[in-house]
Amino acid sequence: MSFFQVQKKLVTALALVFLLADTAGAARIKDLVNIQGVRNNQLIGFGLVIGLRSTGDTATNVFFAIQTVVNMLKKLGITVPDDKVNQLQFKNVATAVVTADLPPFARQGDRIDVVISSLGNASSLQGGTLLMTALKGSDGETYALAQGPLSIGGFSVQGAARGVQKNHLLVGRIANGGLVEKEVPKSVKAFNSKNEIGLSLKNTDFTTAARIARAINTEMKEVLAAPVDGRLVRVKIPPFYKENTSGFITRIESLEVRPDSSAKVIVDERTGTVVMGENVRISTVAVAHGALFVQIREQPIAVQPPPLSAGQTAVVPRTRVTVEEGQDRLLVVPQGVGIGDVVNALNSIGVTPRDLISILQAIKAAGALHADLEIM
Repeated sequence: MSFFQVQKKLVTALALVFLLADTAGAARIKDLVNIQGVRNNQLIGFGLVIGLRSTGDTATNVFFAIQTVVNMLKKLGITVPDDKVNQLQFKNVATAVVTADLPPFARQGDRIDVVISSLGNASSLQGGTLLMTALKGSDGETYALAQGPLSIGGFSVQGAARGVQKNHLLVGRIANGGLVEKEVPKSVKAFNSKNEIGLSLKNTDFTTAARIARAINTEMKEVLAAPVDGRLVRVKIPPFYKENTSGFITRIESLEVRPDSSAKVIVDERTGTVVMGENVRISTVAVAHGALFVQIREQPIAVQPPPLSAGQTAVVPRTRVTVEEGQDRLLVVPQGVGIGDVVNALNSIGVTPRDLISILQAIKAAGALHADLEIM
């Protein structure tokens, strides 16, 4: 075996070692990135929901509901005299905005889900049917048509004095209610003819981008991928996969890469939730935290006047204040400990999630918390 063959095997073995180190606790590339040019397109339309049980828009408050009905009738060959328009009353009709997502590579005849949201002052869309509605993209072109009975996942029952309602009644959904009529200009053939693709990371990180490029190059045994920045990895299509970009993506998207992340602590003071990443570290710090309880009770008492007097009964306020201070315990947290050690140490002094928020803010102010502290 020649020296160059030995050197090549040694380089390959080292690359595998680095790859195995990167894949401990790994995720698939397809879960870490989005492929540039492969995305959903949002559609929107304005339509009518009919068949309601006197829960639709009122013409006195929503004037465009009547205009929409008149325009629809004209398209169906029914002319409404101008002097009769103001007399129209349709309590079983509601105006709505229809939205949908057009998936990538959708073809004519494909079905998509649509969401219908009340636009006027209708009280419920229960039992309604959406009439044919054109769904347009940002370019103004119609890409799909939506029609069908709504499913709102709830109900409303009203009596003379009270009623019962389950879930929200002004938003409905039609599964497979949209029919694709026009395809997005970029076709599969054009996509398969690409010379390179861009992998856009869902979370910006230079280390993760470098690991993705290294995993692809190791798998293909040639240098095809290179990180452009912390968000984008450019990958050249190898000659074997010319005119078959889809097949190349199928091969690399299942590769596993261990994502890296910056040290971060997320605090939600409204719910008392604290989330810390595994890379959070702190310097040596001493923590003492004691709880202060203040309880105020109002116990008014009634004072009676003397017998046979002209006085009146009076209510005299009486306030009782109780103050208790918890036992403070001083805890020294050593430098460089991980997130598990931090949690265990703070739990040893009886710290609650609410207390932990205050402690983390104080440690950050002291410069001992080596992580980004984000308060929601």
